[in-house]
Amino acid sequence: MLRREGVSPSERAPPFFCGASRSAGRYFEQSGHTMGKTYAILGSGMQGTAAAYDLARFGDADRILMGDIHLQQANRNSERANRLVGRAVCEPHQVDALDEAELASFLEPVDVLLSCVPYWMHPRIAPVAIHTATSMVDMGGDTDVTMETLKLNEAARAARVSVVPDTGLAPGLVNNLATHLMSKLDKVEDVRLYSGGLPQNPKPPFNYKLVFNIEGLVTEYVDEALAIRDCKLVRLKTLADIEHIEWPGLGEMEAFVTSGGTSTAPYTFDGKVRTYEYKTIRFPGHCERMRIFLDFGFWGTEPIEVKGSMVKPRDLFQTLMADALRDDEDKDQILVRAAVTGSKNGDDVRLQIDIHDKEDTATGFSAMERMTGFSTSIYAIEIAAGNVENGCIRYESAVPGTKVVEELKRRGVLITETNG
Repeated sequence: MLRREGVSPSERAPPFFCGASRSAGRYFEQSGHTMGKTYAILGSGMQGTAAAYDLARFGDADRILMGDIHLQQANRNSERANRLVGRAVCEPHQVDALDEAELASFLEPVDVLLSCVPYWMHPRIAPVAIHTATSMVDMGGDTDVTMETLKLNEAARAARVSVVPDTGLAPGLVNNLATHLMSKLDKVEDVRLYSGGLPQNPKPPFNYKLVFNIEGLVTEYVDEALAIRDCKLVRLKTLADIEHIEWPGLGEMEAFVTSGGTSTAPYTFDGKVRTYEYKTIRFPGHCERMRIFLDFGFWGTEPIEVKGSMVKPRDLFQTLMADALRDDEDKDQILVRAAVTGSKNGDDVRLQIDIHDKEDTATGFSAMERMTGFSTSIYAIEIAAGNVENGCIRYESAVPGTKVVEELKRRGVLITETNG
């Protein structure tokens, strides 16, 4: 077990939490054996499994505890990750993430937790992680929810742990691409970010393949987006401001405002840049079709009566469309772009960085699983290595973007940078 300075193993959880993991920790301390790093996954589904695989390859992991409310899923994906890396490093555990005592017992031996559950659960998990002196990253997705986690900064500092929300794709990786380019300039003017998870063979009418939780998708399409425009913090309506962009090999695509992609970066860069905004990339026509559901109330959260039963329109939509928008026969692809303008040595400069990733046939991980799981894993590894300060740290300030770009290249991710 990785020892945190000033925090003894007996202080990592209150006395009423006990179990085999604590006894094992005492045995290794008494025997003088030095253990490697212990990670935990909460939510051992698609992205969580990709993260576990990456931790096993690059995270100096002795143990990876794969927790899930469904033990069968934890078992299946632990076996998958172990098979792919060729060693028994992942362990399945059944865990109710919202049961504080159960979660605390699970986290007691853990150095860094990767929270891969639905976004609204993260602020309920973070206090338990802090209480057990466990550092934590989460895949985020909703800025207002992230702000709740960041309020725990003083508690995290006192526990000498690092908590970094929003470590997925967007928010997350796309913001790292921005800070990577921003670090190359003397002065930054405009930062424009884009990403999208798409099918390789789009089918009408939506030309879309759902590659993550549908609750997160609807949230991106419904909530307001935070941005900087004309040097001012603004909140923007989603499914709006369609922009046509060219993507090599795909041709003309559309990009439009969605929520969450900027995370806390507009607060961080307020007063420092003229523009900081994010748009989601889709095949042309997708935005207009999805607006029908928004405009006609299919994403409402107030119950309505339907033949004597009370139903929330959003629940009905998500139940019907979660499977309808999945296409197991088609593989996915991820597009990520950051474009930054500013000046260097007195000259005007425009920098751009693109990632075009596709499902990996060797491992079976989708592009979305790779780009979300790997970026989350990179942050967890940096925390475990002691490279992130203690406290609840905004994503864009926790790890240098250039470090993340270097780590992605080490994993074989194709990254293209252009100047001009």
